[in-house]
Amino acid sequence: MPNRLAQATSPYLLQHADNPVDWWPWEAEAFEEARRRDVPVLLSVGYSACHWCHVMAHESFEDGPTAEYLNAHFVSVKVDREERPDVDAVYMEAVQAATGQGGWPMTVFLTPDAEPFYFGTYFPPEPRHGMPSFRQVLQGVQQAWAERRDEVSEVAGKIVRDLAGREISYGDAEAPGEEQLGQALLGLTREYDAQRGGFGGAPKFPPSMAIEFLLRHHARTGAEGALQMARDTCERMARGGIYDQLGGGFARYSVDREWTVPHFEKMLYDNALLCRVYTHLWRATGSDLARRVALETADFMVRELRTPEGGFASALDADSDDGTGRHVEGAYYVWTPAQLTGVLGAEDAELAAQYFGVTEEGTFEHGASVLQLPQQEGVFDADRIASVRQRLLAAREGRPAPGRDDKVVAAWNGLAVAALAETGACFERPDLVEAAVAAADLLVRVHLDEQVRLTRTSKDGRPGTNDGVLEDYADVAEGFLALASVTGEGVWLDFAGFLLDHVLTRFTDESGSLYDTAADAERLIRRPQDPTDNATPSGWSAAAAALLTYAAHTGSAPHRTAAEHALGVVKALGPRVPRFVGWGLAAAEALLDGPREVAVVAPAPADPAARGLHRTALLSTAPGAVVAFGPEGDDEFPLLADRPLVNGAAAAYVCRNFTCDAPTTDPGRLRAALGD
Repeated sequence: MPNRLAQATSPYLLQHADNPVDWWPWEAEAFEEARRRDVPVLLSVGYSACHWCHVMAHESFEDGPTAEYLNAHFVSVKVDREERPDVDAVYMEAVQAATGQGGWPMTVFLTPDAEPFYFGTYFPPEPRHGMPSFRQVLQGVQQAWAERRDEVSEVAGKIVRDLAGREISYGDAEAPGEEQLGQALLGLTREYDAQRGGFGGAPKFPPSMAIEFLLRHHARTGAEGALQMARDTCERMARGGIYDQLGGGFARYSVDREWTVPHFEKMLYDNALLCRVYTHLWRATGSDLARRVALETADFMVRELRTPEGGFASALDADSDDGTGRHVEGAYYVWTPAQLTGVLGAEDAELAAQYFGVTEEGTFEHGASVLQLPQQEGVFDADRIASVRQRLLAAREGRPAPGRDDKVVAAWNGLAVAALAETGACFERPDLVEAAVAAADLLVRVHLDEQVRLTRTSKDGRPGTNDGVLEDYADVAEGFLALASVTGEGVWLDFAGFLLDHVLTRFTDESGSLYDTAADAERLIRRPQDPTDNATPSGWSAAAAALLTYAAHTGSAPHRTAAEHALGVVKALGPRVPRFVGWGLAAAEALLDGPREVAVVAPAPADPAARGLHRTALLSTAPGAVVAFGPEGDDEFPLLADRPLVNGAAAAYVCRNFTCDAPTTDPGRLRAALGD
């Protein structure tokens, strides 16, 4: 019989709706029930594409005796971390503080006042590798609750006090300058893996935000080392198993330092960020590889993640049916030599094995290999390889596909809008721009209410019940601002302004510090506040970047001041942990460059000369440059005010702080004015 989660919109919660565990969603009534029964709360946090979440669900939450014990002694609460990043952030901070590590599934035991007192992640069904079994943990917690309540209360109170003392107050500090950005570059250089690309060891994550900083730093300063790190890392990833060599798009991370074996889940946010990074790398270098990967990643998002309503789904699972009824990680993507032969025949299979690095020993499990590009493509016949790739992709599409998490997350869709808009504009793919517009329309239509407040998620065109957090407001504003520059439609600038006004009034305190939740949001044991990037830009850095862009478009002093104050945290953290404030460092590069403002006035929207100037401006590598495009006197873009045509012809004005150089009608001179 389905439990309470049957009414949820989250695909992750719905996966647990038929568990024998009497699950509750995160709601006040669950804690009232725990208080009434005088039992602790089990908080279990995960997400639909999480491999070990599925493993623990199968081993423990689908097990009758375990569920019976849970139901008798606990109130069990299940949370989708992608729907409630605030709940996840608060308790993950507690887990990491207590254990020195974190991850999902996250398992936390709480008092009925939501105060944590015992923590963990995955627990096996039997004792293993020094870990207690989940049943042993449950019994130990229940015994402590029954026999040592004072001790439990003391631990919980201490943890809550410790979390409350972690307020961050860098909002009134100065933004980073040349010295701090140089120190950040030096810090990245020290951590750089010169042999394999990327930063640090295994597991190795795509450093999208750090690469964006490196590209902007090179554009502003000419530092070749910054460009080299960005270019080599992008090439290593694109040639490795973390990149889907048949269908495009990136997996979540590589389990090894060489980018060979991925954790196979594919997330919207990774692909949106990386699509934009490869587009920007192409813009800086003209690399054919960067162009191909950017377009293949964009096409992957549209083909496999787009929802019928026009938005983009959150993720594809790592696991899928291996053809025997077992759900196995990577089954959809890996190949053996025999499988290649079955699809291609012996001669082409030998070619494919050489081209993609498929061996008898395998690079993954059970003799299977993850497809890579270990050799330069130029030594192979391009037409024959294209045929091989097409046939393998068609055969793979006949395999059982990984599950898809169909919920639309506002922040990640904002990132996708920005990526598709810029990629479509740079490579003259209007279909990609149209996909960006459709996703932005969905965000306005479904995720915004009458007060222009954002809902975090939707599914099947129906808004969820959770409020947007800072990253939602900032990333959606980022997407709208990119769309305004690409399309010349000022309505997107207006919507971005509405969202950023909420950032100023509801997410910012009097010192200029930012919080991940609004002042009027649900009260948790701590108001979450994290300025460091993780898998996505932190809400703090994303807000600083969007505020700066909006200020450059409009001349708004409050928005620019707020951006500068917010970047104070980057001045403090950038020289010490540059990998974790990459988006803030990229915003700081834009601040030092101006950012430059480009106004392109057109006698008519379709005027070829105006379109040429507009495209030249969009192809500029100037860090954070903003572009306004429209007819003379267009009141939708403040940058276009008092910017006349030149002798009746289209003209471009390059400005900083609304002070402009002489206009030009020549794309070459525009490129020079933008430093390209």
